[in-house]
Amino acid sequence: MGKKAKTFLTRIYQGAVMGTADVVPGVSGATMALILGIYLELVNAIKSFDTKWLRAIFTMRWDIAIGRPHFMFVIPLLSGIGIAIIFFTQIVPLPKLLISHPEKIYSVFFGLIIGSIIFLLRSFRPITWKKFFFFAVGLALGFTVLSIVPSNYPDTPLFIFATGILGACAMISPGISGSFVLLLLGKYSVVLDAIGNIEPTILIPFILGFGVGICLFARLLSSIIQKFPTAFTLGIAGFLTASLYRIWPFQERIYTTLHGKLRLVSSSPELPVLSSTTLYSLVLVIIGVSIILIIQYFSQKKSVYSQQGKTS
Repeated sequence: MGKKAKTFLTRIYQGAVMGTADVVPGVSGATMALILGIYLELVNAIKSFDTKWLRAIFTMRWDIAIGRPHFMFVIPLLSGIGIAIIFFTQIVPLPKLLISHPEKIYSVFFGLIIGSIIFLLRSFRPITWKKFFFFAVGLALGFTVLSIVPSNYPDTPLFIFATGILGACAMISPGISGSFVLLLLGKYSVVLDAIGNIEPTILIPFILGFGVGICLFARLLSSIIQKFPTAFTLGIAGFLTASLYRIWPFQERIYTTLHGKLRLVSSSPELPVLSSTTLYSLVLVIIGVSIILIIQYFSQKKSVYSQQGKTS
């Protein structure tokens, strides 16, 4: 097998790992890219789809339109991401499992979020008032956003479009996943169902929003992360902490049938009763936390980010 073929297959594998992370709330695809050693390459590839590229398309300068983006990196990576998404919508249908086994699935998600918070906070010891302020701002912002945005917002094209933008921004931010944002907005099952069943009314506005988020906000977000890493990371940690009550596994959930599918209408957290389901859920929470801490261990062991920073 030639070098190009091996590189192509490696990119597909890396995309599948990232896609799996992006589908599962709490596991950041950007963090997985960091561990795989392709984060900076990913950011640079995203940046190549900029206004100059759009201008080249509109002016029909196809040499620039085709040559400017890092297609040899993007195409196999997207193929791998697509494989992972198909797997979790067709073979292991997470949206259906959220309805049939909500406590168990949300327990894993809850553990992943706690692990992500620990992941983000461990490198900021000792805690100072300045660091606490950034965390508190994220916490306040999280509570504000979650109180304004209901978990059962209508599936209007405009809101799905906005969801795509927010999902794209989250996908390229280490520490937070795009699927987690979808879960908070109540569109996780909606979008994954739409992908699995190919529903244009949902997919088209979501893909358009996702594309806008990547093209217009990737460069700005990358600049913010590079200039204000401490404030950004602690703010994300605060936001994740505020979101825990919405991911709480034990809730009274009310569903309704919409277009032949069960949709979550409302949910309210409640204290669990001592039972085998509760104990099983606790074990799943611990597993979720452990997954993130293992990812962190390998991330520190490889020191990928620092190595790439030196070579960039």
